[in-house]
Amino acid sequence: MRARIYRPARNAMQSGTAKTKLWVLEFSPSMARRIDPLMGWTSSADMDSQVKLRFDTQEAAEAYAKEHGIDYVVIQPKPRRANLRPGGYGDNFATNRRQVWTH
Repeated sequence: MRARIYRPARNAMQSGTAKTKLWVLEFSPSMARRIDPLMGWTSSADMDSQVKLRFDTQEAAEAYAKEHGIDYVVIQPKPRRANLRPGGYGDNFATNRRQVWTH
């Protein structure tokens, strides 16, 4: 059973960094999903794929995996670049604009 340890990326619908500070240990699926012939739902008998454990640090997640004999892979997060504009938000309403502001 293999697991991956990672820090989740922020949601595309949020501008902040909520829920991206914790490290997650998530198990890889051990068997393929199948389609239920009656309802057409996708299901799996693998219960470990539903488990997501959250830890404050990467070291805590690695220690848990080692303690329980779980084979794991650590995926390092990519650093987020700052989105800084020279004028900032206030530049949208500046009175000394050189051109007409349009949408």
